[in-house]
Amino acid sequence: MPLSRASNGARAPAGIFNGIVRTAAAAGIVAGLLLTGVQHLQVIPIIQQAEVFEKAQEAAPASESAPAPAEHAHAADVAPHAHGHDGHGATEEVHSHGGWEPEDGFERTAYTALADVSMGVGYALLLAAMICLRGGAVTWRSGMLWGAAAYAVFFIAPSLGLPPELPGTLAAPVSARQAWWICTAFSTAVALGVLVWSRNVWFKVGAVALLFVPHLVGAPQPPVHSMAAPAELVGSFIIATALANAVFWLALGGLTGYFYKKFA
Repeated sequence: MPLSRASNGARAPAGIFNGIVRTAAAAGIVAGLLLTGVQHLQVIPIIQQAEVFEKAQEAAPASESAPAPAEHAHAADVAPHAHGHDGHGATEEVHSHGGWEPEDGFERTAYTALADVSMGVGYALLLAAMICLRGGAVTWRSGMLWGAAAYAVFFIAPSLGLPPELPGTLAAPVSARQAWWICTAFSTAVALGVLVWSRNVWFKVGAVALLFVPHLVGAPQPPVHSMAAPAELVGSFIIATALANAVFWLALGGLTGYFYKKFA
């Protein structure tokens, strides 16, 4: 009997791990492909419009294409969303198209889908691991709550300081923005966890304060602000990206809850 118990105990962690991996794979693939579809409909067309303005700026004479100082030019404070055109991330220079890039159409959609699915599986692993550590019954409804919390942690909070950027946007250095993004996501996650699960009033007060700390420090900014695309297009892009991410995170959370109950 002791050997049998030991054997069962050894298999249990492996079974849980396999369940988490299967959950993450299934949820990440479905949610990633869903995100690709939403991006194809409402995000990528805006990016393509912005690229027209970016290329026109690059083709203009140096005196015309030099970024004009913004009204509120201030030095960089601290760091970013690691994002590309669909979210965050850029160097201090305007985006350029000097290197290889996928052709519009199937090739671009295929690479976007690969990136979205990879991201979906990675985040689903994190969600499934957190659900496992938390314990308790899990359904697709409770999974959507986890997804909503992740949306706040990984998109809403960082976007308050570093909104999604279109091609042709001047931005602070990537390393500084990434550091700020990581700190903001971490502090938001800790604060939300304390607010939801702690019963200590002072801990909750501290959690509320922690939510504001990264924004009081401030996200890093370029020396001057400049963008090739018009402000109306930038506004549309921010809204479209926010909606696409909301669909992704709610779907990923719900699917993770559903498959976790099924596999793990």
